[in-house]
Amino acid sequence: MNGSVKRAGIILGILAAALAAFFAMSIAAPQASMAQETGTPHWILELKDGTVDIELLPGVAPKHVERIVELTNEGFYNGIVFHRVIDGFMAQSGDPTGTGRGGSDKPDVVAEFNAESFTRGAVGAARTNDPNSFNSQFFICFDDCTFLNGQYTVFGRVVANMEAVDKITRGEPPANPDKIISATIKYE
Repeated sequence: MNGSVKRAGIILGILAAALAAFFAMSIAAPQASMAQETGTPHWILELKDGTVDIELLPGVAPKHVERIVELTNEGFYNGIVFHRVIDGFMAQSGDPTGTGRGGSDKPDVVAEFNAESFTRGAVGAARTNDPNSFNSQFFICFDDCTFLNGQYTVFGRVVANMEAVDKITRGEPPANPDKIISATIKYE
């Protein structure tokens, strides 16, 4: 009986140590425990005319989606204007300077060209002439933009309320540009 008590004590001691280590890691690194979201990520943009739901596509553009999620979780896109909005083409945003020349302080992301097509509601990575220069800017297609296929990275699709995107004020830049009121990520 003495041996059974010792074994039970050792097992309980190991379990207590493991449990303590788990809680210590959760307290020391809360971001690591929160980063384990499951499901498909959706980028939720609150605009003046309503909430737009963009399904992100990590299966075809994982690094682009990772950047969008990272910047969104930092609050980067809140209050950013749509600085280039061309009727029949697209609405572009993601530049904190509002000029089309700015971005985040993070390194650029390498292109992830894929088989997704630039149709109405496609969300693509804006960049310079260098295909590997995506940083934070993006665009949403108003209409068919398939001439961009294979030249830009599609990383998302509007799945709800494209009508709010259609109402974004036009201009290059618009005189009174619309802005992203808030941006969040949710998982479905």
